[in-house]
Amino acid sequence: MGKFTPFYRIRSLQTTQLIDDPGSNLEEVIEEANAVTSVNNLGSKQALNADYLDSNYEIGQLYPFLLSNDPQVPTFPLTNSVPMTKSFQERWYKNLNSLMERALIPHCGDGKDLYIITGAVPSDYRVKGKVTIPEFVWLAACCDIPGGGWAMGFTKHTQDSGIIDDVMVRDLEQLLPHKPQLFQDNCGETEQDTEKMKKILEVVNQVQEEERSLLSQESTSPLTSTQSQRSAPLSPEASEGGGSFLGKVLGFLLTPFIKLFQLIYYLVIAVLRNAIHLLWFVAKQVINGIESCLYRLGAATVSYLVAIGQELVGIPWKVLKVVAKVIRALLRILCCLLKTICRALSIPLRVLVDVATFPVYTMGAIPIVCKDIAVGLGGTLSLLFDTAFGTMGGLFQVVFSVFKRFGYKVTFDNSGEL
Repeated sequence: MGKFTPFYRIRSLQTTQLIDDPGSNLEEVIEEANAVTSVNNLGSKQALNADYLDSNYEIGQLYPFLLSNDPQVPTFPLTNSVPMTKSFQERWYKNLNSLMERALIPHCGDGKDLYIITGAVPSDYRVKGKVTIPEFVWLAACCDIPGGGWAMGFTKHTQDSGIIDDVMVRDLEQLLPHKPQLFQDNCGETEQDTEKMKKILEVVNQVQEEERSLLSQESTSPLTSTQSQRSAPLSPEASEGGGSFLGKVLGFLLTPFIKLFQLIYYLVIAVLRNAIHLLWFVAKQVINGIESCLYRLGAATVSYLVAIGQELVGIPWKVLKVVAKVIRALLRILCCLLKTICRALSIPLRVLVDVATFPVYTMGAIPIVCKDIAVGLGGTLSLLFDTAFGTMGGLFQVVFSVFKRFGYKVTFDNSGEL
């Protein structure tokens, strides 16, 4: 990594607003030494070289110089830098160089259509209470090739044991403050080349394995030096005077045990490291599964709420439709009633009077009809009685006449007359 000269940056890449001195007419990028006497309130809103002195942090570029062929690209201004430890800075630059040279540029037309965005998410810790230490740094890459493009993001936590992780760009956007959209149309997410992404992920896995191996070597090297220092007094070269023979005997006897202890120690370290990696992988998969479930649950909840909202919005319209139908039915009933009235009014008045007086005449004629019926029945009964009595009288008269004649004849014969 070549040395660099820090620069003072009056305005950032994303905005034209001046940082420390809005009224300054200086160039966009100048050396800090030239800005000390020309800028008012220098360092009140951005970092300076003095903020990094006597600290365990160095000025770490989010976009290393080795990733750019243009020396005028504003890579080194302090506004584009964040505090990094030396070991983290070396591993971050190595990760980015490996990814660019082995994965990103070769699978994007030699980098002609490759777009890179880098940044950092701040933590709650600061260097000297001023410069914020990032929680993690990130990089987003977009290959804008029609029909063969892709988009991918990378994150790396600032802990010494942090391994660079690959994430989808939309997932990276959810990790950033305010959840911005990094690329327009998500860099053609619907037309991405899955084969190129698989090859890129293979290279990413290789870079991750290389970093894990490097970390494991760094973690075991201090222990090896400590053990060698502890075993040094037992070696023959460290013995003095008459104790040389005893030192040789003790060294000969203890060497197998020391080797066995070292072997057991290495085995335990390897098993623990693999177990930790396995647990980390399982935890990562579980977390990803939980995040996926939560995302699906949130999407389903939003869809459900949207559906309910649509139904609630449609209720007034449905009520209006029902009211309109009720009003139309009432109008139809009123229309039918008016038609009936009009037809009733079209009937002649005499007919209406006759229909209205029919019950009166009918009720008034009932007594007369009953009287006539009674008179008729009485005449009939009188006629029947007269007929019966006349018939009986005639019969009696005939019988009486007959008896009268026979009785007269008998009386005549007995008297000897005639």
